[in-house]
Amino acid sequence: MKKILIIDDEVNVGLLLSKFLVRNGFEVNTATNGGSGMDYLKKTDFDLVLCDFRLEDTDGREMLKNIKALYPKTGVIIITGYSDIKMAVELIKMGAYDYITKPLYPDEILNTITKAIETQYALQEMATNDYNNKPHKESKKQVLSGEFVVGTSRASKELLKQIELVAPTNYSVIILGESGTGKESVAKSIHLNSPRYNQPFVAMDCGSLTKDLAASEFFGHEKGSFTGALYTKIGHFEMANGGTLFLDEVGNLSYEIQAALLRTVQERKVKRIGSTKEIDLDVRIIIATNESLQEGILKGKFREDLYHRFNEFSIYMPPLRERGNDIMMLADHFLKIANHELDRDVTTFSPEVIECFMHYRWQGNIRELKNVVRRATLLSEGNEITMKTLPLEISNFNVSAFEPVHSSATNEPKEPRHDLKNAALGAEHETILKVLREVNFNKTKAAEILNIDRKTLYNKMKAINLK
Repeated sequence: MKKILIIDDEVNVGLLLSKFLVRNGFEVNTATNGGSGMDYLKKTDFDLVLCDFRLEDTDGREMLKNIKALYPKTGVIIITGYSDIKMAVELIKMGAYDYITKPLYPDEILNTITKAIETQYALQEMATNDYNNKPHKESKKQVLSGEFVVGTSRASKELLKQIELVAPTNYSVIILGESGTGKESVAKSIHLNSPRYNQPFVAMDCGSLTKDLAASEFFGHEKGSFTGALYTKIGHFEMANGGTLFLDEVGNLSYEIQAALLRTVQERKVKRIGSTKEIDLDVRIIIATNESLQEGILKGKFREDLYHRFNEFSIYMPPLRERGNDIMMLADHFLKIANHELDRDVTTFSPEVIECFMHYRWQGNIRELKNVVRRATLLSEGNEITMKTLPLEISNFNVSAFEPVHSSATNEPKEPRHDLKNAALGAEHETILKVLREVNFNKTKAAEILNIDRKTLYNKMKAINLK
């Protein structure tokens, strides 16, 4: 059982957070100040520390410095208020894994903690095998991230070979593939297997950026540099300095931002908006796209010189439907995760579900499979996932014809698979998922299309266990 120490002078915050983490399978201790927190660390080996930035006897900077000096194997996440974000980013450069802003949201906390512990163990494994900073082929182990599961298919094995080949280099990488194929997980795996593994990995969703915000997000800005610049903001390039910057859906960037991006990549320097000071950069760039950038070049939407800067190495992510037996390996993997998250004990898939999974087209790829398994785990009444727990678009899939069933050949009514309540929920889930796919899971855009506010969308996604 993983051990977590919470250090927060707000007793109620510590108590609620502790109860939530205990329910999710962690062993938790709480401290209300830095001194008692360090006392706990002297007595117990913790996997992770959640530390509030503002404490009555010290601050997050001093706590991080002490923890990293005395207990380097322990990960640290900073809990911060909105006004402390600049400092939190600086703490990441000092060795903190990440920061969480108040108010705290359970899904965000659990996701960040899980990734932090996973990364911490990966780094320890890599350090164990890195004798005198020299590679030893006989003892090398793959350090993989998140949802990247090493399958038995030819496509999966080829993908792993490419990761192993390019990771130790400093090449920029383009990852090509449909939405939901796991491009970010592969980018993280490349980072974890590179010499930069102990430096920041910063991900940026270019698909959600407006033209006005893009420059600030990339390069940062100084307080007062434009209307609405109420504080100094550190850009993603600066946050990733020394590590890896992952740019998802880079083809959506405006031509003007592409020009500024090219200049930054070429000169290896960045300057915040409103500042005269240039900051030297040492950043590896990995980009991902589900569109053809070469087609974008021909249409005048993407700069050819920027494309060649990025295209030092390319990796193709095969869609899930081309990965054969990997489908059920991934399904088993997500079932274990869902059991842990939901405190369930679902152990297997029915033969009908397995056959359906193996032939279904999986337009949403790994992301869709994960959501389907999590939903089915929640709805399962026994220890087996059956057809009745699947969404309508999958449960109505005609395996023998390898295409969705639209109507009965005899036009005779079928006995319904779901009662009216479940049918309504299934239709709502189907609509939400369809819209989210269309906008690459941008919740703000999806809420606009669905004509609901973002909070309502978040609650509906949470209700059907969809992230």
